[in-house]
Formats: sequence, C-alpha cells, structure tokens
Amino acid sequence: MNYSKAQVLEIANKASKNTLMETLEIEVVDYGDDFLVSRMPVTPRVHQPDGVLHGGATAALAESVGSFASHIFLDAEKNMIRGLEITANHLKSVKSGFIYAKAMFIHKGRTTQLLDIRVTDEDNNLISVCRLSTISLPKKQ
Repeated sequence: MNYSKAQVLEIANKASKNTLMETLEIEVVDYGDDFLVSRMPVTPRVHQPDGVLHGGATAALAESVGSFASHIFLDAEKNMIRGLEITANHLKSVKSGFIYAKAMFIHKGRTTQLLDIRVTDEDNNLISVCRLSTISLPKKQ
C-alpha cells in the first residue's frame, strides 16, 4: 500500500500509545526515501540529577527512531524486527528544548541491518552519535 507522508507519520505516532515513546513524548516528525526523524522534549523528566539530558533518554530516542525506520523501510508485515545492539557516544549536554534523532541505514541486509542515528539540538549542534543493529526474521505462519 502507498501511504502519504502524513499518513505514515500518523500511523507511527499512534503506535506509540501506552509505550516508552509516549512516556518520553517521542514523536516521529519527518521521513524521506532513506531517513526517519523523531524528536523528544528535553525537560526535567529526562534529566540527570545535575540538570542535563540523561544519556539513557538519548539512547531510548535513538533506539526508537531506528526501530521505527526498520519497521517503515523493511517489510514488517512479513518479518519480525528486533533491535540487537545500541551504542551511543554523547558529545554535548542539553538542558532544555527539543532534540532530534535522524536514522539512516548504513547496511540494509535481508537479515541484519545497521543504522546511523545522529542526535542534534534545535540549532543543529551534534549531541550524540548512535548506532543500532537490528535483525529481521520471517514471522511464523
């Protein structure tokens, strides 16, 4: 089926109801032929005790956008897609505003995939560089 961009964004965001993504207020905001972008507000709910963004919240945003990308760009109707490993290198602190995570495939194999996820702030400063590997296996009939 062919969906409009607005329909894809709506479907992705509805899938977040009653999940960690809803708890962290992560929303999918853009996608194209080879990328997907999500954003998350930086508020005290996702801070470390010293008042800056918690790296675990950043990793949760990265894994969420990478998983959404895998589901959108791979055949999730026929395949079970799961994350295998996430890595995150945190480069800059953030106290408020929004952060954006853009996921792009480095490798899109039949069974394993590797995504590059760049997390930036509202001024496009690089906050974290993440990698997510996923696996795609046929669903049992």
